[in-house]
Amino acid sequence: MAESGVPPAKASQSSRSVCVFDCRPQSKEATKKMLNIGGMNYKQFLSAVRKEFCISGNERFVITTTDRREIVSKIYDELPDGKTLHLLQSVDQELAVATEETIKYVPHFHTIVQSGQYEYYASEGQKALPYAFAELIDNALSATSCNSGTRSIDIRLFFDESQGGPAVVVMDNGRGMTSKELNNWAVYRLSKFNRDNRTFRSDESRYVPPSAVPRSLNSDISYFGVGGKQAVFYIGQCVRIISKPVGSPDVHEFVMSKEDFEQKEKSNKEIYSGIIRNRKPGDASHLRMDEDRFLQTLALEEKDKESFTTIVITAVQPEHVAYLKQDFMSWTRELAHIYHYYVHGVQGNVMGDKQNTENISNIEIQICLIDRHPRIPKMLNLREIDNDMQTLYINSSVAEFEFKATREGDAKVEGVIRYHPFLFDRETYPEDPYALKPAPESDEDCFVFHAEGRGKRPIFECFWNGRLIPYSSVDEFDWCARSKKSGSLPIECYNRISGVLFTNDRFKVSTNKLTFMDLELQLRDKDTIFTRVLNGQEQRVKINREFTNWLKDCHEKHDKQVRFLGFQGTTSRPDIQPKRLQSPWAQYRAIEWDGKTYESGQQVKTMKTQPILYGTIQHFLLYGDHEGDVYATGGHVKITLEPKELYNEDKFIPINKIDRQAKDADIRESIDSDLAKLPDKLNVTWPEGNPWPEKTIQPAGTPMGPIKVEILNKLRENMSRLPVSNVNAKKLQIELKVVWHSANGDTETSYHICGHSKWEYWFRKIENLTKLGTYTLHLQTLLSDGDSTTTEWAGRRLPDYTLNFSIKESSAAAFVVGVFPSVQVGVPFTLPLKFTDAFNHPTQPPSGIKPQLECSSLKLSYEKTNASETTFTIQDLRAIGKTTINPEKVHTVKVTIPGLNPESQTFQINVRPGPPHQLVVKPKDEITIENGTAAEFKVEVQDEFHNITTHSKLIVRCQLYGVSDLPADTADCSNSGTGVLLAKPIRLKNVTTERVLTAKFGIPNQKAVACVERTIRLLPSSCVFRIEVYRQEDDSDDVMVLQNKEHIDWTAGDRIESLRFRLFDEGERQVALTQKIAQNVKVNWAADLKVAELVKGRLPCVSVPTKAHGEQFCQVSFQDQHTVDSSFTIIPRPDEPERLKVTLSEATVRMGETLTGNIDVVDQYGNKTDVLSDESLKAISVSAKNLDESALAFNWETSTGSVVVTGIRFAEGSPGSREVCFKYQNFEEFVRVKVTAGPPATITLLSAPELPVHVVNGHGLNTPFVLQLCDDWGNPVPDQRVIITIKILSPQLKVKSSVMSQPVDRDGKARFILETIIATTGEHELEFRGSYSRSNISGPVVKLCVKPDPNNPVKLTVEYDNEAILRAGDIFPVFKVTVLSEEGGPMKNVSPSSLSMLLWQGLASGSRPPPRATALKCSKAKNNENGDHFYFRDKEIPLQVGKYMVQFIYAVEKGKSIWSSQIALNIVANKPVKLVPDSPASTPVVSNSSTLADRTLLEMLRLKIMDEYNNPAGMGINGKVILTVTTTDGDDAEDVPMFENKAKIITYDLINGETLVTGLALMENSPGVDGTVYILNFCPVFKDTKSLATVTHFDLPFRFYNDAENQKVMATMSKKKDQLARSIVVYKDILETNKQLETELKGQVQDAVSKENQLKLEIKKTGIDVSKLTDVTSVKDVVARMTADLERLQNLPRRECTMSDPFKGSQDVLGKIGHLALVKDDDAAKVISWHLLGDMDCVVTVTTAAAKKIYDETQGRQQVMPLETIFWKANNRPLPHIRNGQSLFFPIGNPVFVKDLLIFPEHAESCIKVFTNILGDTILVDDLDSANHYRKGVVQSKMQCPTLLTRQGDRIRSNGKFGGLQNKAPSIEKLRGQVFGAPLPEEYHTLFKQKELLLQYSQAIENTLKAKTDYNYHREHLQSPQMIQKQQELQQQEKELKEIDRKLSAASTPVRTTPGSIKRNLKDEFDETLPAKRSRRKTRKLQDP
Repeated sequence: MAESGVPPAKASQSSRSVCVFDCRPQSKEATKKMLNIGGMNYKQFLSAVRKEFCISGNERFVITTTDRREIVSKIYDELPDGKTLHLLQSVDQELAVATEETIKYVPHFHTIVQSGQYEYYASEGQKALPYAFAELIDNALSATSCNSGTRSIDIRLFFDESQGGPAVVVMDNGRGMTSKELNNWAVYRLSKFNRDNRTFRSDESRYVPPSAVPRSLNSDISYFGVGGKQAVFYIGQCVRIISKPVGSPDVHEFVMSKEDFEQKEKSNKEIYSGIIRNRKPGDASHLRMDEDRFLQTLALEEKDKESFTTIVITAVQPEHVAYLKQDFMSWTRELAHIYHYYVHGVQGNVMGDKQNTENISNIEIQICLIDRHPRIPKMLNLREIDNDMQTLYINSSVAEFEFKATREGDAKVEGVIRYHPFLFDRETYPEDPYALKPAPESDEDCFVFHAEGRGKRPIFECFWNGRLIPYSSVDEFDWCARSKKSGSLPIECYNRISGVLFTNDRFKVSTNKLTFMDLELQLRDKDTIFTRVLNGQEQRVKINREFTNWLKDCHEKHDKQVRFLGFQGTTSRPDIQPKRLQSPWAQYRAIEWDGKTYESGQQVKTMKTQPILYGTIQHFLLYGDHEGDVYATGGHVKITLEPKELYNEDKFIPINKIDRQAKDADIRESIDSDLAKLPDKLNVTWPEGNPWPEKTIQPAGTPMGPIKVEILNKLRENMSRLPVSNVNAKKLQIELKVVWHSANGDTETSYHICGHSKWEYWFRKIENLTKLGTYTLHLQTLLSDGDSTTTEWAGRRLPDYTLNFSIKESSAAAFVVGVFPSVQVGVPFTLPLKFTDAFNHPTQPPSGIKPQLECSSLKLSYEKTNASETTFTIQDLRAIGKTTINPEKVHTVKVTIPGLNPESQTFQINVRPGPPHQLVVKPKDEITIENGTAAEFKVEVQDEFHNITTHSKLIVRCQLYGVSDLPADTADCSNSGTGVLLAKPIRLKNVTTERVLTAKFGIPNQKAVACVERTIRLLPSSCVFRIEVYRQEDDSDDVMVLQNKEHIDWTAGDRIESLRFRLFDEGERQVALTQKIAQNVKVNWAADLKVAELVKGRLPCVSVPTKAHGEQFCQVSFQDQHTVDSSFTIIPRPDEPERLKVTLSEATVRMGETLTGNIDVVDQYGNKTDVLSDESLKAISVSAKNLDESALAFNWETSTGSVVVTGIRFAEGSPGSREVCFKYQNFEEFVRVKVTAGPPATITLLSAPELPVHVVNGHGLNTPFVLQLCDDWGNPVPDQRVIITIKILSPQLKVKSSVMSQPVDRDGKARFILETIIATTGEHELEFRGSYSRSNISGPVVKLCVKPDPNNPVKLTVEYDNEAILRAGDIFPVFKVTVLSEEGGPMKNVSPSSLSMLLWQGLASGSRPPPRATALKCSKAKNNENGDHFYFRDKEIPLQVGKYMVQFIYAVEKGKSIWSSQIALNIVANKPVKLVPDSPASTPVVSNSSTLADRTLLEMLRLKIMDEYNNPAGMGINGKVILTVTTTDGDDAEDVPMFENKAKIITYDLINGETLVTGLALMENSPGVDGTVYILNFCPVFKDTKSLATVTHFDLPFRFYNDAENQKVMATMSKKKDQLARSIVVYKDILETNKQLETELKGQVQDAVSKENQLKLEIKKTGIDVSKLTDVTSVKDVVARMTADLERLQNLPRRECTMSDPFKGSQDVLGKIGHLALVKDDDAAKVISWHLLGDMDCVVTVTTAAAKKIYDETQGRQQVMPLETIFWKANNRPLPHIRNGQSLFFPIGNPVFVKDLLIFPEHAESCIKVFTNILGDTILVDDLDSANHYRKGVVQSKMQCPTLLTRQGDRIRSNGKFGGLQNKAPSIEKLRGQVFGAPLPEEYHTLFKQKELLLQYSQAIENTLKAKTDYNYHREHLQSPQMIQKQQELQQQEKELKEIDRKLSAASTPVRTTPGSIKRNLKDEFDETLPAKRSRRKTRKLQDP
C-alpha cells in the first residue's frame, strides 16, 4: 500500500510483501499477485517473480513502480510493505491494461498544530467562487512554472447535461504528478515545506525556494496543501484528478467524492484510503459510455500530450452553476484581476501605443463555458479582458513612482504608485464598473468618484507572490499621506494616486489566500526601510521628499487645467534646444487659468524668477500640433520686458511663473520707477594728495594711489545700483585695470573689481609697478548680473576713465653671484657678480667696491677684479684645503660688499680633490690565508694634500708572483678613488704545504704614482675535499670501493645494500664524522636520510630499476661552503623469462592493408630476454578471424634480437575489432586490432532530387545531394582527408553552392545544396569527384535540364515614333518600353517606379549615360493600354537644339540594373517668332559731327530669325530686312536722323534667316533733335508672308546729339547703363533661382518629415518602441536583429512537399497542386494530402496552350489542369448545419471546410478556383465519432452531407461509406513527400512586416536628414557673405542704373519724347541671351551597377 508524507522506516525484512501486476503485452488482463519477499535478497526476489509468473530463463523483463522507476538491487531493500509494482517487458513499454494502486491519505498532523493559525475564511459579502477557482489556478501555475514554451491553463465548464454535466474541468500542460505526488496531493495539510515526493529514501527531492524575480512572479503559490481540496469540495461534491508526469508513458487517475466518504463511514471502512488507476493515455475503458461523455473526450485528448494535469469536479452545486452562467463576465473579470501580472507580464496590461511586446507573458488562461445545445459555447482568454481594475489603473495613469520596502531577512515588498491626472473638466481615476453605486441619500462617507478621484478608498492593492490577495489593502503610508501643512501642491492631487504592493512569501496569508495576516502592521513598523527605485536602481533618499516632488511634477506636467483661447497659428522657437523641440508651437491670444483670463497686451509680473520681471504679454505658446481652443497642463508666455527703454528684450517664461496676485497699479508703478536714474560719468580723486599726471615717468616700485571713484548719474548723484526698485536690482561695480605695454604685447598687471562701500568705490595703493615700460590705468563701470558682468546697459557703454604713465629702473640694491666653472683644489678660477635694483632689474655696480671672501673649511685668495656694465668679476681665485670626492659635499662661501642692503651674499661650491699624487695599500703587513680564501687589500688614490681623488680611467692593477698562471686583479677607482683587490678566493691546485706569494699594486696610466708591494702566505685547506664510497658487509672485512663515475651491472628489480662512505680534506686527512657534518651529506636516491646512520658512515640501500637497458645515476654529495661529490651508475640486467610480448606497428588497420610487429620473450618486468633466436621462427604462429594468412612472414632481426612478423592483413568481412593470437611454445599473447574500412575507392549517391533534375535558370534545388565515400568492398569510408568537389562538365553551366568542395564528414558523407544554377537552356552535366593524395576518385555524374526563367528580366525594348520631328519645347512622342524575360516574352508584375528614362545632350557615352543626365519617371498606364508595356508620355523636349541621347534603365534590385541601347535624338528649332541679334547689342550714342567714328551707329550686327527659345530657326527662309529710323513713339518725323547719302531706308538681304549689318553710320550734319532717343527699326520682309507673319521686328534705340563732346559723355553713360542692365538681369536671375530652390527644398523637407511621421505611426501600431529608434544606426541594429530572427525562423525544420516540380516558373504555369497550398496543422495536412493524393501531382496552368505544351513534352504522362477550362462560381454558403444564421444542431468535433484551412502563398484567386473545383464542400472534423454525429445531424436535417475527413485520418464519403483501407489515411511518412507543406510561423510574417516598415523608416530618416541638410546648407548659403554681397551689389547697381537713367533723361530734350518712352524693356532687350524660366529638373548621377 502506498504511503503518504515521508517514506517510513525500513520495513521488517521478515514480513514484507508486494503487489505485482503482470502488464506485459501478451497479458490480456493485468494479473495481480501478492508476493511475500520477507528475508529475500534482490536475486531471490527476481527468481520468485520468474517462478510466480512462469517466466523462462532467457525471457527478459523488468520490475518497476507505478511511476516507472525500475527496481534494482540498490533500492530493492527500500521497498515498503504493500508496495504496488508492475511487471513489464521494458521500462518504456506501453501499459496494455490499467492497474489499480491502493493509497492512504490520512490528514497530516499539521491539521491540528496549525489549525488555529491559518483557518480564516470569509467572503466579506462577496462571491467566493472566483477565489475557489483561483486555488486550482495556483496549482496549475506551480505545475507549469518550468515550461519553456506556452504555459496553458484551460478551464472548461460543462453545463450540458446530455454530455454528463454539470462539471468543472481545470487542465494544465505542466510537469504532471507521479502516483507518489498524487498520493501526497490527497493528504490534507501536507504543505510544500513538509511534503516528501520521494519514492525511496535514497532519492533526493526536497523543496527548493525559487530565486527572486521582479514583482515576485515566481509561480510558487501552491503553498499550504489545503486550498485545492477546499476549493474542489466548495465547488462540487466529487473530484477526479488525472495526471501524466514528464517522461512517463502512464496516466495516473484518482477519485475522491463526498458519496464515497459517506459510504465508507457507513460500512466502517477506512475513510482516507483510495485507489490510483494507472493506465495508458487515451484509455477510457473504465468510463461508462452513457454517462460523462465529456470525460471520454478528455481521454482522447491525452494521446499527444507529453505531460498534463486535469482536475475534474462533478456534482457542481446548482447555485454555483447559476452564478457561473449568469455572471460569466463578472467572475472572469475577477480572475483577470487576481492573475493580472501573471497573464500580462511584469508591466501589466499596457494597451495602445504604450504596449511593450518584450514583456508579454507566456501564460494562457482559457475559459470555455459549454451550455446545452444549441447555445454557442462562450470562449474567453483572460488576456482579452480589458476592464479589470489593474488594467484600468495602468492605462489611465500617466506616471509611476516605484519603491521598495525591506525588513530583516529577505522580506521584501515592491511597490508602485500611479498618477491619474485631471483632464479638462474631470478626474481620470478609474471607477470600478461592477461596483455598487452609492444611493443618492447616502451620507457624506460615500465615495465621490469624479469629484475627488479615489475618494476614501485605500491606495494600495496587495499581491502575494504575484497574485492578488483580494480582501487585504493598505490605506496609505506616512510618507505618501496628505500633507498637514498647506503648500503649493493642491490637496486633491493626493486623491489622484493608486498603488500596488508586491510581496514575497515572507509575509503570511490565510490558507485560502484571501487576506494577509499582518502585512500593514509590519510595513508600518519603524524597522521597515523604504527606498525609491529609479531606472531599476534603489536610491537611499528621503522618500517623503521624493514622493512630494514626484507628485508635484505630475501635477504640473499632466493635470490639464489651463485653457488656451484664440488660436493664431503655428510657429517655431529657435531659442530652444534640442532642435526637435523647436517646432511646432501653437500660438494663442489668451488663456483662462484659475478663474482669471490673461490676454495679449496685458501687463504682468513674474514670481519665482531671478530677478522678478515686469512685462507686456505678446502671446501664449503651447507645444504640439493644436487647432482651436484646448486644455493643457501649462505652456509658455512671451512677454516684452518693461520698461522697454531699459531692457528692449523679449522673454519666454512658463505660464506658472505669472504672479496671479499682482495688481495692475503696482505693476505700472514699478515700471515707471525703473526710469528714474541713469549712470553718466566717473569722478576720480587722490585722497593722499599724490596725483599722477598724464604721461608721468616714475621709478620702479613707486606706489600709485589710493584712488577714490564715484559714479554719478545725470543729476550728479552718487549711484551704486541700477535704477530699479525691486530687491534683485543689479549692482554697479568699478573695474580697475593696469596694463603694461611690453615688447611681447599688452599684459594686465593689476585687476580689481570694487563694489560700493561706505568709502564709495575705493582702490588701495598699487605697489606692483616694478616692470619697466609704459602703462595704462583704466577704470570702467560694470553692471553685475550674477556670475557675469557687462560694460553696456540699455544699449549704451557705461562711464570709464583712462590714465597713461611710464616706469624706469631704480638704483643698485643687491648683487648675485654669476655662473663660474667647476673648482679643484689649487686650480685658479673666476667669480662673476651681477648687480640689480630692488626689483631685480639689472643696474650699474657702485664705484670703488672691494669684495671680501670668507670660507670656514677652505682658504680663498684672489689677485685682481674687473667691472663691465652690470657685471663685477673677481679673477685668479684659488681654494686650498681638505676636501672629499663626495659630490654632495659643499663649501659655503660668503662674499661681502659694504654699502649694499644686504651687504653679504653666500653661495655654495663643490670643490673636487686635485690630480692623483700617491697610492696607499692597506693592510701594510704581510697576511696568511688558507687555500680557497680571499686576501682582500684596500687601495686609495690621493692628491698632494692627501685627499682621496678621482680621475678618468683611474685603474689600479694587482699582479701575484710566486706561482705560475696566477690571474691579475684590477679595480676601477675613476669614480670613488678607492677600491678592493683580491676579494675573490685564491684557489691553487695540490696545495699540501705552505706557499709564499707577492702582490704588486700600481696604476698603469699614472706613471708619476709609485707602485706598492705586499707578501701573502698560503696554507692547505682544512675543508672536506674528497668522498669515498665503498660496500662492506657487517660480518665481513672485504671492502669493495666504488670508484667515482664507475658503472655497475646488477639484476633488475634487486637491491644494493651495505653501502658506506668516508670524507677526506685537501691534505688527504680523514675527516671525522660528526652530526653537523653528517647533516650536510646528501644522496640522490633517497630523500629521507637518518643522521644517526650517516654518522656511522652508512648509506641507504639502492633499489635497482625494473627496466633493463636503462641506467640509474647514484650520487653522494657533501654540501657546505662548496660541494664535493662522488657518483656511480647502476645498469640493470634482465631477469628470468616470464611471458610473450607482441608490439604491433599500429592498433588500427584499414581493410586490405598490412600490419607488422615485433615478438619478444620478456621477464616479469617486461625486459626482453635472449631466449629467442633465428631457430625459434618455426615455433611461432599467428591466428585471427578473417585473417589472410597467405601474406604472413616471420624474420629474425639480429640488430634488435627480436622476431619481426609481417603481412598481418584482413581482406574480407565488415569493419570492427579482431582478436589476434600469437603463440610460441608455452607462451601465448592476444592483441586486439581495430579493422576499419579500406582506402577510399568510389563515391556513391545516397539521396538526390528526382532524376533527371529539372531546374529553372537562376534558381536552385532545395533537395540536397548526399554522397557516400566507400572502399572497394562497399564499406563507408570516414576518411575526412578526401575532398569531394563539384566538377562542372558543361562549359555553359555555372553552379553556386554554399561550398563547391568540402571534406567528407565523420561518417564519410558530403552534402551539397545547389543554391543557384545558371546555364543556357538545355541539358548539362556535372560530376561529384573526390581527391585524395593527388589522386582522383570517380563519382556519380548528374544531368541537369535547365529551363528559361520567365521571371528573370534580361532585356529592354523601346518603341516610339522615330519619324516624328522633335521641336524644342514641344512634347516627346510616347516611348513604349517592354521588359523581356529569358523566355523572350514580356514580364508582368514589374513596378513602374523601377523604370527610368535618362536624357542628356551630346553623343553616345559608352554603355552608360553621363552623371549629368536628367532622369524622367514612367507615366501611369491608361485603361486601354496593355499591362505588359510601360509608357513614358508627356515628356518635354529640351529648349536648346542639338544632338541628344536617350537611354532607359530598369532597376531590378540593389546593385543590378538592365539598360536599353542608347537612342540618338535630333532636336530642331521650333517655329520662327522673332528677329534678334546673335549677341546683345549696346545702345549707340552718335552725333552729326564730321568725324565718321562719332556718326557710326553699328560697326557690325548679325541678325537671325529665332524661335521663342532663342534657337536659330531661319534655315530656308529668305527675304529682306528693311532698316528705318523712327521716334520712340513710332512715327516718322521730318527731323529724324538720316543715314549716309541722305538715305532714310536701307535694305539688307536675308539669306537662310540671317543678315549682316556692317558700317552703319549717319550722314554728316544729319537732322535730329539734340539729346533725343531714336529707334533703329529692322523689319523683316519674306516671300511667304502668310506662314511667317508672326515673326516680330527688332528695334535698337540710339541717342542723338548735335554736340560731339556731349555725345562722348552720353556714350560713356549709355554704355555703362547697358552693362548695368545686363548685370542686373544676371543678378536677379541668380537670386530668383536661389529663391525658387529654397522653396523647393523646403517642400522636400516637409514631405520627408511627413513621410517619416507617417511611418513612425505605422511602426507604433506594430508594437515597436519608436522612442528607441533615435537614428539610422539604431534602426539598422533592430533590422539586423530582425533579419537574424527571420533567417532563424526560415531555417527552422517544417513540413515540406518534396515532389519535384520542373514545370513551375514556366510561362503561364502555376505549378503542381501539392506546391500551391500550405496547411498549418500536421493532422489536417496528412488527411487532406491523402484525400487529394491522385491530384497532388497535377500541374495547373493558366491557359490551355500551356497545358497542351506540357502534355506534349511528357507524351501524355503528366496530368494537367488549365484554369480557363474550370467553371467556378463564388460560393460563400456556410456549413451544412447552419441555416439562416442559426445552427440546426450542436456539432461536436470542430467542423470546418477543408478549403478554409488552405493557405495560398501566391496566385490566391487562381488557387481558390482550383481547390474549390477539386475539394468541393469537403469538411474536416476531429474524429470519426464526431464525423458520424455530424453526418447524422445533417442528414436528419434533410440536407446533403459532403465528404467528411477527420484529423485522425478517417474518411466518410458523401454517400456515407467509411471504413476499410481505402478510407483510412496512412502515416505521413508513407505519403513520400506528397504532402502539403507547413507555412512559416505567424511570428515570421509579423517580423517581416516590421522589417519592411523599419527599412522604409530608415530610408525616410536618411531622406529627412539629407533634405534638412540641403535646406540648411542652402539657407546658410543665402545668408553667406557672398550672397549678401550679391544683394548689396544688385541694390547698388539698381541705384546706379536709376541715377544714369535720371541723368540721361535730364540730358534728353522733352519736346518729342515722354519719360516713359525712353525707358527700354530690359526683358525684350536681352531676351535673346536669357532663356525663359522653366520648372527645374533634377539631374541624377548614375553609376554602373
